Amino acid sequence: MKSVKSAWAASALIATLALSGCAASTESAPSETASETAEALPLEGLTGTIGAKDFSEQYILGNMVSILLNEYGANTDYSTIVGSANVRTALESDEFLGYWEYTGTSWLAYNEQDAPVVGVQAQYDAVKELDAQKGIAWLNGAPFNNTYAFAIRSEKAEELGVKSLSDLAALPASELTFCIESEFAARPDGWEGLKTAYGLTNATTVTLDTGAIYSVTDEGKQCNFGEVFATDGRIAALDLLVLADDKAYFPVYQGAFTLKQSTLDAYPAIADIINKLSALLTDQVMQSLNAKADVDGEDPADIARAFLVEQGLIKG
Repeated sequence: MKSVKSAWAASALIATLALSGCAASTESAPSETASETAEALPLEGLTGTIGAKDFSEQYILGNMVSILLNEYGANTDYSTIVGSANVRTALESDEFLGYWEYTGTSWLAYNEQDAPVVGVQAQYDAVKELDAQKGIAWLNGAPFNNTYAFAIRSEKAEELGVKSLSDLAALPASELTFCIESEFAARPDGWEGLKTAYGLTNATTVTLDTGAIYSVTDEGKQCNFGEVFATDGRIAALDLLVLADDKAYFPVYQGAFTLKQSTLDAYPAIADIINKLSALLTDQVMQSLNAKADVDGEDPADIARAFLVEQGLIKG
C-alpha cells in the first residue's frame, strides 16, 4: 500500500498535468515497480537443482534451501543422490547448484587429509580454504555437529556397564556386534580406524542401510551397537544411549551449504539469505526436525516449509 505522502504526490502530479492540457503519464510507475522488484527478488534468473544426500536431515535441509531461494526469485528444484562422493561430484560437474555438506566429510574424504583438525572453527576454516582452491565456496557453518556416533539400547548399556567407546574393549567378543552402513565401512574416518583406536579387533559387523540401523539396534538381535548420526531424532525416540567418543576419534561434522564460487559471485545475495537460515540450526533444532521425518513420518518438504514460515524466513 502506498503511503499518504506518495498518494498525495501522485494526485498533485495528475492535477498539474490536467491543468496544462497534457495526459497523465504512467511511465514512472513501471520504473518504480521494477526497482522494488529487483530489490525484493535479488535471485531472479538463478536456476538449478539443490542436491541432497540420502537421509532425512539432508532431505529437509535441501528442501529448505530450494524453497528459500525461490522466495527470492530463483527457480530451483530439489533432488537426492545416494552416496556422499556422488553428491560432491554432482556439484563439481554443475549437475547440482549446491548442497549441504559437513566439514569432516570434505576434509577427510574429498580433500584426502590424514587427520581431522581439532576445534569446530579451526576445522571449518581449514576445509573452507582447501575447497576454495577448487572453486567451491562454503557459506557460514550452522551451529550443529552431525558427527558419527555409536548407540546402544539404554537397558543393554546398563547391563553391560558401558558409557563410552573405551568401555567396549573389556567386553567379550560375543557382545561386540556392530551395525554399520557400507559407506562408513569404507570411509577413512570409518570402521577400520575406529576398530584400531578403541581396540575392537574381536568385533563383528553387520552392514545395513542407514535408516534400518536405528530400529535393528533398538531390537538388539543382530547387533548391540549401531552407527548413528548425532542429530538424528530417532536416538531419543528409541531411548538409545550414545556412547561417549572419549578418545575424540570422530572429526567435527559441522553442516554448511556449499556451492560453486562462480555461482556465489554471480548472485552474492545467496550468502545473506542462507546464512540467516543456517544461524538457526542448532543440534536441538535438527534433532527435532529429523524426528518429524523419521519418527512422525512427516514429509521433509512439508517440514522444511513449515519451519521457514515459523521462523519468518518466507511468507505463510
